[in-house]
Amino acid sequence: MPPSDAELATQALQEEAMYRFPSFDADAAVMLGLSIRKRFRASSRHVKVRGMIISIQTIAGHTLFSCTVGNLGGVDGGGDVSLDSWTCLEGMIAVVRKTGHSSYYVEKGMNAMGKTPKQLGIQGEYKINGGAFPVWLENAPCCPIGVVACYSGSSQDDHHMVVTAVRDYLKKLTRDSNVLPPPSSMAPSVPAIPMPMGHQQYSNTGRPPSTVGRRYRDPRPYGATHRAA
Repeated sequence: MPPSDAELATQALQEEAMYRFPSFDADAAVMLGLSIRKRFRASSRHVKVRGMIISIQTIAGHTLFSCTVGNLGGVDGGGDVSLDSWTCLEGMIAVVRKTGHSSYYVEKGMNAMGKTPKQLGIQGEYKINGGAFPVWLENAPCCPIGVVACYSGSSQDDHHMVVTAVRDYLKKLTRDSNVLPPPSSMAPSVPAIPMPMGHQQYSNTGRPPSTVGRRYRDPRPYGATHRAA
């Protein structure tokens, strides 16, 4: 049986807690962006869909890395990447800026709650599609500092592509520095989307709460600015 939307949302939230950077700059963005490009070109999806776009930006909107894999399409749509792909990617990045969460987590959490983008206040420029992932620093749990994003048309595949590249990049940093990864207690303090009753909910610490199935009762609307601990 495939995992439910609530389970996928919980997994995505745990990924945000686990994959945090000791530091992040333009050089790191280039290395990470080239890694995503290389992975896509070596994957079966490159044979199937041919094109992908990649963008890594600061949370303030400064572009650190950007590239297109494949050729842009013309008005007949005959290229590897459609003309509106960058609009879709920017909409996904806007979701991360608004919520502080990966666009895949927002998508699956929204589905798990049976909500619509309008009900969550995510409309207009926003694109709820997996593939945009927040860059958290280990010592800055108040908010993400950047966004890593790719778009090829598949929400799940694009999310997995970004998360795998981030995971392996951080593993390489750990091997090169011979430093143990930080404890899970250093995870960013961000609220989880409420899950259906009876589903075990996890915070960004990666540990289950003491009460299974308890709903999150934050009165603020979804996407409200997170406060530092």
